[in-house]
Amino acid sequence: MSKEMLEAFRVLEEEKHINKDDIIEAVVESLKSAYKRRYGQSESAVVEFNEKTGDFQVYTVREVVDEVFDSRLEISLKDALAISSAYELGDKIRFEESVDEFGRVAAQSAKQTIMEKMRKQMREITYNDYKQHEGEIMQGTVERFDQRFIYVNLGTLEAQLSRQDQIPGESFKSHDVIDVYVYKVENNPKGVNVFVSRSHPEFIKRIMEQEIPEVFDGTVEIMSVSREAGDRTKVAVRSHNPNVDAIGTIVGRGGSNIKKVVSRFHPTRLDAKTGIEVPVEENIDVIQWVEDPAEFIYNAIAPAEVDYVLFDENDSKRATVVVPDNKLSLAIGRRGQNVRLAAHLTGYRIDIKSATEYEALEAEKAEAATEEVVDEVVAEETTPVEVTTEEVTEAE
Repeated sequence: MSKEMLEAFRVLEEEKHINKDDIIEAVVESLKSAYKRRYGQSESAVVEFNEKTGDFQVYTVREVVDEVFDSRLEISLKDALAISSAYELGDKIRFEESVDEFGRVAAQSAKQTIMEKMRKQMREITYNDYKQHEGEIMQGTVERFDQRFIYVNLGTLEAQLSRQDQIPGESFKSHDVIDVYVYKVENNPKGVNVFVSRSHPEFIKRIMEQEIPEVFDGTVEIMSVSREAGDRTKVAVRSHNPNVDAIGTIVGRGGSNIKKVVSRFHPTRLDAKTGIEVPVEENIDVIQWVEDPAEFIYNAIAPAEVDYVLFDENDSKRATVVVPDNKLSLAIGRRGQNVRLAAHLTGYRIDIKSATEYEALEAEKAEAATEEVVDEVVAEETTPVEVTTEEVTEAE
């Protein structure tokens, strides 16, 4: 029995990664609990594990007293002296109990406790395994679908790909192998939840790191990404080597690098008319990042030209961008997409104004300021002067 116990501990440690001390603790607590159920108390019970033999031993501790009120906790001096003449009142004597009397109940309880510890330990291991991949791209296999999620098998568990984390219009079949971005890993009593995305801006960034050597080695740094998945993405980049063009490196000769990046997530949608899957076009604009916020915003509004970038005195993260009249719609973009992406890319709230609109607003402000000054001057000139009786007398 003892050899079997030690072998079981070894297997649990090596194969299930369950700490031996945790198992011993579970058995000890189960033996105490079983002892209490049988005898009504466990305060006097001491459980020890013999590391060499692999045996559990249960002892009860009884105090030597004149008069015994509870034989489970006390022993008379007379009976104690019959064991050894050295015992005195107040001494504590240990008696070994037979585990067989309550061992069956304890074994069942220990099994349940060990299984719970095993489940908890396995959750911890799985959580730690996937937590280290948070913020990275993993490859998985589409397993199944329900109304809320596509479940993607990442190896040891199914990750959850929600509708909002999918590229709009793309469709999958079971057993499709896809790239996903791990953006959140949760550990809870029911298990480990891994949430993945294909629409997340960081998805594009991580693919670029994998596909473009200069990004991977840090020569070209991706400073920020704003994305409306399946349609358009803006990427702000800078070079740490004066001899390397950041934008040219990201785009590649003839757009080769951008094509490699897009091919990695190859979004497709089902054409309703033909019933054929066709590519979902996602344009990637590469923007030069600069430290000066005005120039950065200027770059981010591209392809539209910009006349001025003006910052709000009362709000450090708000800017007004003035563009030529004929570039207003281009600066704003279809359904406001261009300015929205530029705002996310730069971190500024951006108001777009045409040159004519801006000049009209400035003229209104100037006119209002002039009227205010005139009103103040008139008010001063027409203010009644109070003359006291003393002043009139002195004047006479």
